[in-house]
Amino acid sequence: MISDLSIRTEFPREIREIENVWIPMPDGTKLASRIWLPVDADIDPVPAILEYLPYRKRDGTVERDHLTHPYFAGFGYAGVRVDMRGTGDSEGICLGEYLLQEQEDCLSVIEWLSDQPWCSGKVGMIGISWGGFNGLQLAARQPKALSAVISLCSTDDRYADDIHFMGGAMLTEKMAWAATAFSIVHTPPDPKIVGERWREMWLSRLENNGLWLIDWVKHQYRDNFYTHGSICEKYSDIEVPTYLVGGWADGYTNAILRMLENLSCPRKGLIGPWGHKYPHFAVPGPRIGFLQECLRWWDQHLKGIDTGIMDEPQLRAWIQHSVPPSTFYETRPGHWTCVSDWKENPKKIKSLFAVGHSLKKCSSGSFVVSTPETAGHTAGNWCGYSVVEDGTGDQGKESDMVFFDTKPLKEDLEMLGFPVLTTNVECNVEQANLIAVLSDVDQQGRATRISYGVLNLTHRDGHQKPRRVPNSPINIQIKLNACGQRITKGHRLRLALSNAYWPIVWPSRERASLRLRNTRIDLPIWQGSPVSDTFQKPEGAKPLEREILDKGSYMRSRSIDLITGNEEISIYSNQGREKHLHTGIETHSISHESFRIHPDDPNTASGTAHWKKHYKRGEWVADLECFILVKAKDSSWEIDASIKAKDGAGFSFKKNWNESIKRNLV
Repeated sequence: MISDLSIRTEFPREIREIENVWIPMPDGTKLASRIWLPVDADIDPVPAILEYLPYRKRDGTVERDHLTHPYFAGFGYAGVRVDMRGTGDSEGICLGEYLLQEQEDCLSVIEWLSDQPWCSGKVGMIGISWGGFNGLQLAARQPKALSAVISLCSTDDRYADDIHFMGGAMLTEKMAWAATAFSIVHTPPDPKIVGERWREMWLSRLENNGLWLIDWVKHQYRDNFYTHGSICEKYSDIEVPTYLVGGWADGYTNAILRMLENLSCPRKGLIGPWGHKYPHFAVPGPRIGFLQECLRWWDQHLKGIDTGIMDEPQLRAWIQHSVPPSTFYETRPGHWTCVSDWKENPKKIKSLFAVGHSLKKCSSGSFVVSTPETAGHTAGNWCGYSVVEDGTGDQGKESDMVFFDTKPLKEDLEMLGFPVLTTNVECNVEQANLIAVLSDVDQQGRATRISYGVLNLTHRDGHQKPRRVPNSPINIQIKLNACGQRITKGHRLRLALSNAYWPIVWPSRERASLRLRNTRIDLPIWQGSPVSDTFQKPEGAKPLEREILDKGSYMRSRSIDLITGNEEISIYSNQGREKHLHTGIETHSISHESFRIHPDDPNTASGTAHWKKHYKRGEWVADLECFILVKAKDSSWEIDASIKAKDGAGFSFKKNWNESIKRNLV
């Protein structure tokens, strides 16, 4: 994580840390915060940089917190890490993601920070994923003190571009992330912070925080459940300067280009090769001096110092070069390019048509797509963290999909933006999915995925009111994920089509056969020149001192039952056991996900997610075990879940859920 990170130990201002500060909410609930700030901030106040999360400041995000927030403090800011209500060491209960209560609490936190004697009155928000989401959501609420935002790996659209759905098809990530969140929000607070009431607080969470997956599955199309917290509903609500950051290996990159196009506030975008991590320690590299980049942003907008950052191009993006397929890359070769204004930048499109098994400049025919339900087994994870082998495998092994290739390219081909597939579809069932995958195929026939897109055909006219697929042909369009890619001369571009993409999306209710006509892929051609790397080398503050007790392991496997024909993809992650020396906490987490299906029967699809978490310090021990099972039946989603908890002094807790939810054209 920090092998090539330059560790800074000397700063312009001396730093002090406050291990825990209670921030009062209007209803009397107190949120736990950890604060780093200059020692002289009381006489020379500084802006506050807030990161507001449910991920346990005491041990969950502590590694990156140590690298980041003291760094900001050393340059004249207060780095503030707050546990959300009902999580970490904070009081109360947490009933879901991005709820109104979460926003209201954060408004109170921002007001409290701005009123502190060590604060200049200005607050910035930074966060990745959940923290990136709520940074945008709070900006849309327009609290007076919030003056700038840096949002990483986040989204403007909670329905169409989050863990829930892709093109109206339900992602298996909905189950996987539900299990992860399930395991996080039911963990106990630290007795060193909350005292003897820790078990009482833990029991309240276990009894009340609930299984969020049930609500998520009940809402199967775009309704108020998802429009709440989706800033795309009214982009103009965000007025403060907003910096949008992500990576091509991440699951949330599309939103950066959409927000650059639709926001009207001062804004910038940065897209590197990275997975779901901060760019000063992200993989694949190259990593950048992201904290220095943040300081330029904060200095400009929180201190009124002209750093020149707003005079630079609006978007900087890493154009990835051709590489052989791999589930893990330490670095991705490529080059930086710049776009002065993404919305106004002229877009050049190159159109290719699927004919026979070729991609050609003109003409088009018809063909049938009716793939086994196991198509997609090389797809990797929907959202890549890239620190383990969770990436996309060789797409040349997806023999079940229907391939269309160009001839070997006579010159390099560069793309930046969204490829778009347009076709006419005739379908034999009332609900089906269509998946399009673009790959770079080298001379050895190895295929590296560039982009992909999904459409549930019942959502062809939008996500608010899905409609059954008629017996007659329909025209549809699929916007594939954004990409920044150079395909090397001599390589081929491949379009692969299927009606399944397992285990990325849940299958349709029935086996589908699709006849496609006039199928065209529009490529976003990029003609910009490479630019020199203007980023500084990655830096961080002194890392967390820890003792590694078990390095852990990661395994991903695919197996086929030769009697039944059922296939299983299994993902096992032992995240290791370690002891944090500053708190003495010992932590250990293990997760295991499994996805099963028969290639000829979509109603055999099932997924399980199992988490075990362990906390220990001296005689204090807390163990948590969470389990979720989802089955995709013809007319329903069947959900079973359980939670078990115990401590080292005889306390134990068990709870089960069993739910059947009607499928609504998903």
